[in-house]
Amino acid sequence: MRWTVHGERTLHETPWVRLRSLDVERPDGTRADYHVVRLRDVAVTAAVDGQRRVLMMWRHRFVTDTWGWELPMGLVEDGERPEDAAARELEEETGWRPDSLRELIYAQPAGGITDSQHFVFRADRATRVGEPTERNESDRLEWIPLADIPGMIARREIVSSATLVGVMALLLDLGA
Repeated sequence: MRWTVHGERTLHETPWVRLRSLDVERPDGTRADYHVVRLRDVAVTAAVDGQRRVLMMWRHRFVTDTWGWELPMGLVEDGERPEDAAARELEEETGWRPDSLRELIYAQPAGGITDSQHFVFRADRATRVGEPTERNESDRLEWIPLADIPGMIARREIVSSATLVGVMALLLDLGA
């Protein structure tokens, strides 16, 4: 069943988020205002080394006041390709530069409320090029053994949806 959008207006807008009200017609013919959050796309990198470990960051998310392990990620800038954003974010947040990237998985984290797309890339080789330049992202980086990931998920040490999608796709991709 398809919903039809008859119009859209801005309720609030910043460089990072747009709150919109959509005039929608539901499949049963009724109309309603439906609020949508328009967000930039997100690029994520799962960097894997030769010892079957993935590079992760320990982060505090103040919105939910939670700590957890996450893959390096960030917003895709205007005119930027998702893979370029993934490489840029990996280097800025960790100091590691990927030799090459390939798309691992694509996801829409909450298609009923936001239009943000998540592009997760895999890097099989990365080179340490220096210290992270993004100093407010994390002060702890670790190469986590892939065998530890399921237990970390069960203990809620990994809760970011982009990271969950990425590490689970990585485990499937590696046949783990």
